[in-house]
Amino acid sequence: MPNCAECIKKPCRSGSIENVPSNCPGLTHTPEEVFSLYSEEERFAARQSALVEAEGYCVNTRLEETMDYAYKMGYRHLGVAFCVGLSEEAQILCKVLRANGFVVDSVCCKNCRISKEKIGITREEQVRPYNDYEGMCNPAGQAMILDEAGVDLAILLGLCVGHDTLFFKHIKAPCTVLSSKDRAMGNNPMAAIYTAGNYMSRQMNFIERKYGKEKKED
Repeated sequence: MPNCAECIKKPCRSGSIENVPSNCPGLTHTPEEVFSLYSEEERFAARQSALVEAEGYCVNTRLEETMDYAYKMGYRHLGVAFCVGLSEEAQILCKVLRANGFVVDSVCCKNCRISKEKIGITREEQVRPYNDYEGMCNPAGQAMILDEAGVDLAILLGLCVGHDTLFFKHIKAPCTVLSSKDRAMGNNPMAAIYTAGNYMSRQMNFIERKYGKEKKED
């Protein structure tokens, strides 16, 4: 099975297959075979992405790169699917996108007012147990609404783990992620990786600590 994370040399970056690990995907799949997976439209998208990378390498922000990619692709109608907890950030994002000539629609995660009771969440399991009502996040609704609006590209802003998975499953339009949710790290999930020296011991046995050894082995 492939385990590219453990490959130190990464010879694929130079196009070489010399001295590669025995489980290197490049030994079992040829460039021609894999490249055939891309349609003409997808090859165009890959080219624009490569140009965005090269032209703004280590200079442009993720937001600038998102706008550059959308412009190169001819996407003028953008949709923002955001966490209600990032409403202020969503306002700023939409303002920036519109200032750059894009038409923008946005939909928050609590759209359509569906109670968490619908998915079997008890009052004790709510984020705020003292509330009579707590609305569930509705990523399927976000995807449906943006698709109905006819957006060319959907941009995710801070959806929760799992909710983003459901959004990806339901959205028909192309999509990209501007920011991921991480309440503990100021919405910067990579901080847990970059500060591994401080958090590693805590993270290495997270499942065992939360669920017990038997659950970990399952």
